[in-house]
Amino acid sequence: MASESSTPTGEVVTRFAPSPTGFLHIGGARTALFNWLYARHHGGRTLLRIEDTDAKRSTQEAIDAIIEGLDWMGLDYDAPPLFQSDRAERHAEVAWQLLKAGHAYKCFATPEELEAMREEQRALKKPLRYDGRWRDRDPAEAPAGAPFTIRLKTPEAGETTIHDRVQGAVTVKNEELDDYIILRADGTPTYMLAVVVDDHDMGVTHVIRGDDHLNNAFRQLPIIRAMNDIEGGWPDPIYAHIPLIHGSDGAKLSKRHGALGVEAYRDEFGILPEALFNYLLRLGWGHGDREEITREEAVALFDLGGVGKSPSRFDMKKLENLNGHYLREAENARLAALVAARIGEGADEALLARAMPVLKVRAKNLNEVVEGAGFLFAKRPLAMTEKAASLLEGDARPILRKIYEALRGENDWTSEALEATTKALAEEQGLGLGKLAQPMRAALTGTTTSPGIFDVLVLLGRDEALARLDAQAA
Repeated sequence: MASESSTPTGEVVTRFAPSPTGFLHIGGARTALFNWLYARHHGGRTLLRIEDTDAKRSTQEAIDAIIEGLDWMGLDYDAPPLFQSDRAERHAEVAWQLLKAGHAYKCFATPEELEAMREEQRALKKPLRYDGRWRDRDPAEAPAGAPFTIRLKTPEAGETTIHDRVQGAVTVKNEELDDYIILRADGTPTYMLAVVVDDHDMGVTHVIRGDDHLNNAFRQLPIIRAMNDIEGGWPDPIYAHIPLIHGSDGAKLSKRHGALGVEAYRDEFGILPEALFNYLLRLGWGHGDREEITREEAVALFDLGGVGKSPSRFDMKKLENLNGHYLREAENARLAALVAARIGEGADEALLARAMPVLKVRAKNLNEVVEGAGFLFAKRPLAMTEKAASLLEGDARPILRKIYEALRGENDWTSEALEATTKALAEEQGLGLGKLAQPMRAALTGTTTSPGIFDVLVLLGRDEALARLDAQAA
């Protein structure tokens, strides 16, 4: 029997094993990221397994969304995805090996008998565990042809210690484990068996997953160790159970906190993949005071020693602030393509690329960039916000007429020349530049917020800018 502290040797192999009963949520994305980074850091391999054995709840739509989400985040895998549902025959084969070697047994208890057992345990306020009634009985005692399950013989005495790379040494008394089913009466494998067999056959050396699976490790190790006794070559994996993500209020993460699919951060919130990559990296892992960490730096720096033991708190504002940084760093042509796709028909990608240096500077997400770019494609007569309309009241329109006349005579349509001409007009009129810029912004964009007014003039071009000023001037 392998000792609790024994570790696999050679190449590091990790895996991400989502169930396709929903999209790739934020916690799963972080687990995938940590597995990917650990393998890449150690020059190993990382694999993807789709645990689709729940046929009623697994959907092709969810499978596609998971794979697309991982691809969007830049998490590539070293082999095609393995589908657990394709391997039921192999899982059953191991169950029968365990039975033949005496590490498992047939259980003929009926559903009614098991429910009566649980009712009695509830009445006595005992833990609900299988009582081992068929553990040492001769199967010949069962009625001929009676259906049966196969249960694992878990150790009854002593204790098991897992030296977890995140949680440290964790010990459980073996008497707390019951003999659970590994093969159902219809011949289908249970989750516990399938996971162990697949991890072994895939060569997984490090099981990095949420700490809600920590108890599962103590239930899965007896299968591993029994198979190691039977045929050898089934070493204990190295475990690393990562604390879960909580909401900003410390409660369990829910949809109101941001427990959404990765595609929602991309499509609804306008987050860039490198920003989500960086944010999830820092959500429960740290390297000094570093906040902004590139993909290459993450691979170089990541190790399990930096993972904290306490739950992390998801903070949408921090994610958006980080996203703002990556927007400013991103190539203008790339952002222009992303924004054009959001705007749809009528978007001028080349114009957006020219405008991007001033559009992205204060934006925290792609939606804000789209909003900021709206003036570029607005049609005359411009729709006005209530605040913008208020800036065109009083003597604003006569001032706009003067601005229009001054700029119409400007042949050098650059921000520097336009600024000089406008400032000269302001001085001539005895007004501050703001008194001219505010009605100009309203007339040119229909809003009270925009890039610098002279950048707006240049981006609109001479003819369109003058036409908009003329339309609002008295």
